[in-house]
Amino acid sequence: MMKSALWNAPFAIGLALAFAMLTPASASVAPPPTTEEARANLAEIGSIEKLTLAQLVNGIDDGVLNSEAITEAYLKRIAEIDDAGPTLNAVIATFPDALDQARALDAELRGGKYRGLLHGIPILLKDNIEAKGPLATTAGSLALKDNVTNRDAPFVARLREAGMVILGKTNLSEWANIRSNQSTSGWSAIGGLTKNPHALDRNACGSSSGSAVAVAASLTAGAIGTETDGSVTCPAGVNGIVGFKPTVGLVSRRYIVPISHSQDTAGPMARSVRDVALILSAMAGSDPEDPATDKADNYKTYYAGNLGDDALNGVRVGVIRAPNVSKDVFEVALAKLSEAGATLVPLDVSFIDRRKIGMGEFKVLLTELKADMAAYLQGLPADTKIPHKTLADIIAFNKATPAELEHFDQSIFETANNASGLDDPGYLEARKTSLKLAGAYGLDRLFNENSVEIIVAQTNGPAWLSTLGKGDKFTGPSASGLPAVAGYPHLTVPMGMARGLPVGLSFIGRKWDDHRVLRYGHAFEQVSKARRAPSYAPSKPAE
Repeated sequence: MMKSALWNAPFAIGLALAFAMLTPASASVAPPPTTEEARANLAEIGSIEKLTLAQLVNGIDDGVLNSEAITEAYLKRIAEIDDAGPTLNAVIATFPDALDQARALDAELRGGKYRGLLHGIPILLKDNIEAKGPLATTAGSLALKDNVTNRDAPFVARLREAGMVILGKTNLSEWANIRSNQSTSGWSAIGGLTKNPHALDRNACGSSSGSAVAVAASLTAGAIGTETDGSVTCPAGVNGIVGFKPTVGLVSRRYIVPISHSQDTAGPMARSVRDVALILSAMAGSDPEDPATDKADNYKTYYAGNLGDDALNGVRVGVIRAPNVSKDVFEVALAKLSEAGATLVPLDVSFIDRRKIGMGEFKVLLTELKADMAAYLQGLPADTKIPHKTLADIIAFNKATPAELEHFDQSIFETANNASGLDDPGYLEARKTSLKLAGAYGLDRLFNENSVEIIVAQTNGPAWLSTLGKGDKFTGPSASGLPAVAGYPHLTVPMGMARGLPVGLSFIGRKWDDHRVLRYGHAFEQVSKARRAPSYAPSKPAE
C-alpha cells in the first residue's frame, strides 16, 4: 500500500538528507520496489502527470516508486501527448538509454548507494545543451543535425552525479531566437513549431519553448532552459509554470551553443518553486573553464532549504507597474503578496533609459554572437562531423538550405557577421554602459533608494497566435530586460489566467540573491495557488 507521504505531503524529507543532494553519498533509504509494484502504485495515483518533482522524490524515498517506472511513464506520455495526440512538438528526441540509466540508478539504491534527493528523477534538456550519448546538440538548426559531441556540459555532469536520468532534448526557437527579427518563437527546422498546451494555436514563447511546454504538459517533472534575455522566463510565464534565470555565473555555460558570454545562463523550469530550487541546487557551482563562475562556489547553497511559507511577512516589495492587458490579474497578485505579509512599495522607473540599455545590449549580443559562435564551433571535438567554423559558414549553409529560410530570414546573423571583434571600443563601451544603466544605475538604485528586498513585475502578457512567417505579436510588457543585462536573478511564478491563458509574476533580486528570490517566490506561490493545468484546447478558450 502506498505511504501517505506521497499522497499528502508536498515535501517530507529532512534537512540532513537534503544536503546529501549536493554531493554523492550513501544514505539509508527504502529499497526500490520492483518495477511492477511501482507501476501499480502509479496506477493507484492515476497518472504521472499528477506528481510534482518533489512528490516523485518522496515516492522514491518511501520505497513506493522507482526510477524505471517513472522514466517509463514519461516516455509513454511523450509518445502519447507530444508525438501523437495534441502533437506539441516539445521534445525533439529521447535518449535510447534512458531506461538503462534508470535501471542502473535503481540498482544503486538496492546496493545501498544513494546519490541524494534527485536520485532517479528524469529531466529534459534544451537542445542547445550538450549531453553524452548519441543525440546531436542542434540548437534547432539543420546545420548542427550531426553535432554529436558525446560530452556533458559541466552542469549536466552535476545533474548526473546527483542521480538524475537525462531523458532527452527539447525543441527551441532556432539558435535561441537570435537569427531574425521576424522569427516565430518555438519554431526550429529540426523540431517544427512547438504548441502551447493551453491553446494549441497559441505561441509557446521562446527560446526555451520545448522545455516549458514539456513541463506544463507533464512530459517531465523538470527541464532545463537557457536565457540570454527572456528565454526562460517568457516561455515559463505563457505556459503557466515556474522558470528561474539564475545570477549569470552561478551555473557553468561551457558546452552550450552560445549567444553571449555576458548574458547567457542555463536555468531550471518546473511546476513549483521548490522543484526548481531542487534542480538548481545540483546545477550550481564553479567551473574553472568558465571564468564567470569563479565565485559560484562561494554563493551556492541548498536552494530548497528554508523556503518558508511565511518568507514574505514584513518584507518590503518593490512594484513595477506597466501598461498591460492583464492589469486585473496583476492587482490580484499584489493583493496576495499583501496577504502574505509583504509591504508593497510603488517604484518610479521613469529614470531608467530602456532605449539606451536596449541599444547597448543589442550591440553586445551581435559582437559576442559572432565571436562566441566561432569559439564554440572551433572547439567541437575533432571527430564531430560539423564543417562549419564561423557564423559566416552558418549563414552560407542557411542560404543553401531552403528549409532553413522557409519562414523567416537570417537578418540578425548577417548583421552580427559584420560586427567588429571583442576588442572593439564601441563594443566595450556598449557593454560598460548597458551594464551600468541596468545594474548600478537601474536595479541597484531601485533597491537602495526604496529600501526594498525584492522587485516584482508582470512577466508577460498572454500567449499570442502563432503565425509562421509573420513574427511574434507580444501582448504585454516583458520584465526580463533589466535582470538579463545586469546578470541578476529572475524568477517567474504563475499568477493567474488572462483571456483564459497563463501569465506570470516576476521576482527580481540583486546579484547572487538567488536563494532570497526563490524564497519569496515560493511564499507567493503558497498563498496564490495560481497554476492551472493545460486543457489542450485547439484554440483560445472562450472569455
